[in-house]
Amino acid sequence: MARHFLSVDDLDAEELLDLLDLADRLKADRSLYRGALDGRSVALIFEKASTRTRVSFEVGLAQLGAQPIALAAGDLQLGRGETIEDTGRVLSRYVDAVVLRTFEQDRLEALARAASVPVVNALSDFEHPCQALADLQTVRERLGGLAGRVLTFVGDGNNVAHSLLLAGAKAGMIVRVATPPGFEPIPLVVQRASEIASTTGGSVEVGNDPKSAALGAHALYTDVWASMGQEEEADERSLVFPAYRIDEELLGLAAPDAIVLHCLPAHRGQEITDEVIDGPRSAVWDQAENRLHAQKALMLSLLGVD
Repeated sequence: MARHFLSVDDLDAEELLDLLDLADRLKADRSLYRGALDGRSVALIFEKASTRTRVSFEVGLAQLGAQPIALAAGDLQLGRGETIEDTGRVLSRYVDAVVLRTFEQDRLEALARAASVPVVNALSDFEHPCQALADLQTVRERLGGLAGRVLTFVGDGNNVAHSLLLAGAKAGMIVRVATPPGFEPIPLVVQRASEIASTTGGSVEVGNDPKSAALGAHALYTDVWASMGQEEEADERSLVFPAYRIDEELLGLAAPDAIVLHCLPAHRGQEITDEVIDGPRSAVWDQAENRLHAQKALMLSLLGVD
């Protein structure tokens, strides 16, 4: 039976750390596992725009010897009424895995139920688990470890925040999320992350005060105020989110060795200032690069290459 990666919660704590170890090895030696997926093909379906996810998956799969087949929604019969389930059944006869960037998490789950090959969540409205793998890899390589480290996310309690809560909890981190009132992460995700943290020595804190959340943090993380599909809310959100901007004042409340993270694309001057994203404590560009290495590790694992 195929194993899917639709959520960070599809990995246990040991599997998560094993993936990060493999990602580190792949980053240190880009020739490692070169050709290991020779003869395999992977369909990459993007129903939303993508830069980092698409390029890192295409390049990573090619480095491993696989053939990536990148498809926009309009390239498939999905746009003419074919169901996602039938698409999954057909693609399973052609390819060895399917990577999907879409809107509703239910759509990913429907594809996974119908497919007989691994399905990977390349972003949904609910989670962004591939991003979280790269995020933890970046924190660990910059700070030397994960357990007990304070990771603070400020801004919208969105899909990125959901995956960070789950991933950080599995790694034994102290995960803080600060959002404007009414923009908190989904309670079910917070509850699940708290349950995980209780078994790993981590903790989860969700509130509305960005300064309190930033105090002593080892990593400060933010994302755009309006995600894809929320563009019509951008003007309204711009009135309530400025207090959650990562600027030099907020960074000054964090630990002296704190790093700054952003999953990109960044709206400079909104959720993060130029001085911070381009400053010496920014790990944003390492974080973007690590999408490549973390996803290579993930695909090797899902396709059964040790």
